[in-house]
Amino acid sequence: MEEVFRALADPTRRELLDELFRQDGQSLNALASRFAMTRVAVAKHLRLLEEAGVVVSDRRGREKLHFLNPVPIRLIHDRWVSKYTETWAAGLVDLKRDLETRVEKVFEIYIRTTPQRLWQAITDPETRARFQFGARVESDWVTGSAYRVTHDGVPGGLIEGENLEVDPPWRLVQTYHAIWDDDIARQGASRVTWEIEQVDDSCRLVVRHDQLAADADAHLYGGWPMILSGVKTWLETGRELTTPGSLMYGGETS
Repeated sequence: MEEVFRALADPTRRELLDELFRQDGQSLNALASRFAMTRVAVAKHLRLLEEAGVVVSDRRGREKLHFLNPVPIRLIHDRWVSKYTETWAAGLVDLKRDLETRVEKVFEIYIRTTPQRLWQAITDPETRARFQFGARVESDWVTGSAYRVTHDGVPGGLIEGENLEVDPPWRLVQTYHAIWDDDIARQGASRVTWEIEQVDDSCRLVVRHDQLAADADAHLYGGWPMILSGVKTWLETGRELTTPGSLMYGGETS
């Protein structure tokens, strides 16, 4: 086991194992072509992996092919992971993989306004309703506080979360848990970051919606272009933008 741990301690050797996991039975030349090092250096790493037993080689004519041998790694697993905890461990590994496989959506728009007016539009319930299909936002707007987005037509609310960072009028970071129906609620929480940057007499507004699952429902982030277009129209003209979303959900926002 000490030889296995020594072999796995080097990141290049772990990458070699990843390559063999991806495509087993590769030659030295094939493996060396994927690394920014000499063929001799790759051969040395392979020899250490063979000595640890996690790689085995088989000569096919003039060619020597390398194969991943997972048995020593499995023995380490079996030594410290009992059959009673294996399901839990596998579940946590799957959770880690799911959490690391996340999607980020970025939306940007320029608005002729001041940072203070833009911040007020994002955080004021009445103004928010003007450009977010009649939805209102309620919060104390301090770091660590809760917020909630509601709509008269949706009794249970639309979105809820926590204000992770509140830095008016420049930056607002929030968790984002959509709850407008059960299927959407099961998607879990993601994160939304509002970033405001003054550019001469205008503002650059960037909304980053990240920590989304790879298979996240498009309804979670698909409305941002209409929302940002709506806030731009409202702040620059004082009129509400007529979009499919506003026509379907907006109604009167007096």
